Amino acid sequence: MSDYRIQGATGEWEVVIGLEVHAQVTSKAKLFSGAATAFGAEPNAQVSLVDAAMPGMLPVPNRECIRQAVRTGMAIDAQINKWSRFDRKNYFYADLPQGYQISQLYHPLVGEGHIDIALDEKNPEDAKRIGIERIHVEQDAGKLMHDQHPTMSYVDLNRSGVALMEIVSRPDMRSPAEAGAYVRKLRTILRYVGSCDGNMEEGSMRADVNVSVRKPGEEFGTRTETKNVNSVRFIMQAIEYEASRQVDVLEGGGKIVQETRLFDPDSGTTRSMRSKEDAHDYRYFPDPDLLPLELDEAFLDECRASLPELPDAKRLRYENELGLSAYNADVLTAEVETARWFEALLAASAARQGKPDAAVAKQAANWLISELFGALNKLGVELENSPVSPEAGAELLALIGDGTISGSIAKQVLEKMLETGDGAAAIVEREGLKQESDTGAIEAAVDKVLADNADKVEQYKGGKEALFGFFVGQTMKAMQGKANPQVVNELLKQKLG
Repeated sequence: MSDYRIQGATGEWEVVIGLEVHAQVTSKAKLFSGAATAFGAEPNAQVSLVDAAMPGMLPVPNRECIRQAVRTGMAIDAQINKWSRFDRKNYFYADLPQGYQISQLYHPLVGEGHIDIALDEKNPEDAKRIGIERIHVEQDAGKLMHDQHPTMSYVDLNRSGVALMEIVSRPDMRSPAEAGAYVRKLRTILRYVGSCDGNMEEGSMRADVNVSVRKPGEEFGTRTETKNVNSVRFIMQAIEYEASRQVDVLEGGGKIVQETRLFDPDSGTTRSMRSKEDAHDYRYFPDPDLLPLELDEAFLDECRASLPELPDAKRLRYENELGLSAYNADVLTAEVETARWFEALLAASAARQGKPDAAVAKQAANWLISELFGALNKLGVELENSPVSPEAGAELLALIGDGTISGSIAKQVLEKMLETGDGAAAIVEREGLKQESDTGAIEAAVDKVLADNADKVEQYKGGKEALFGFFVGQTMKAMQGKANPQVVNELLKQKLG
């Protein structure tokens, strides 16, 4: 799927990429306590005795967190393990009050699955399958905040104990673009399922990026891991820099050290954090305070039944049942909010125009992608915050559909809708924007345009057919954009012979 290669002095090098994505589970409480998980709270305002590791406090698994992880596994066609177990990952750090993290190593909740990615927007069916090795559930650590004073740091335990899904891919990606497509697709699936909000800016989703290089066809090289990268753009930058760095090291006669690195978004570079020799020995062992998780069929059936229509299935339905192009279907299903908005627009348009969904789908899709997206982009407004609702959009489309206004007038009406919040019909009536379909009035305008441009009429009849658009434009201008374009075209064809 990807021809990405790094050209070195000794020939081409191939990049091998695997990602470990940490996704915060959508839940009102933490993984093992009842403390809240809302973003932006005052430091240490959402900390229970369990999160603070007070003596004698025992963890109790949050059923909703387990349910969300299982639903995520089902959404990527992964194996769901009916029996899984929590382990203690032992290390000592200021933001980890227990001195260990409760995670899963040997027996994860979710086993092997996959995600299909596409790089060509016009051919989303031309996909590559990226394997997923596992999803395990673990608790997050707290956060250190460093004062300007060089000797002071503060600990915020609000995130301590928050549920995370660690989604571990296989090393199946071969370019920064493939890694970017994988993270975007994974984020889309998580948001459809509702198991993670995917907000990378707030830290709800971040990735550890594993990169190695090799000559094509050779064994895997030594990899490095760049920790906690929190945007798709930064992930791609980190891969590009790290792969080039490794090629330079190898071609200079050096060796790649298996190490943990950090990404600097300001410079777009990575730097060493610790080498393999300094890496922690986590001394995993089964958590003695937690029984193994045992899932019954009723629980799995409920999880499966709760899944929504997923993006790939929705995209194919839009193409096959609604007749949309592959590109439009891909755009409309890329974000769950867009798909919901479009379906609300579709339902309202079908009801207003008295037609089935498929009959109005192309009009609705083209208007949403070409007109509303463009207008909102100029305003810097997201679709979910649009001043124009799906019902209001359907009202505008109905006015175009029944010939009340033309497509060009509809652009003006949309601008007024976004500016004032008024409905399309009210704006058309107030501004006097109704389309003119009076054949007599349009014919008079056509006659005048042809009379005023007799030389161009002769050129048209002499074979310069591109001038037809000129005559249409001049007639529409004379009618102040209100003439019915279909009537204009028909009259011009008649009179130009």
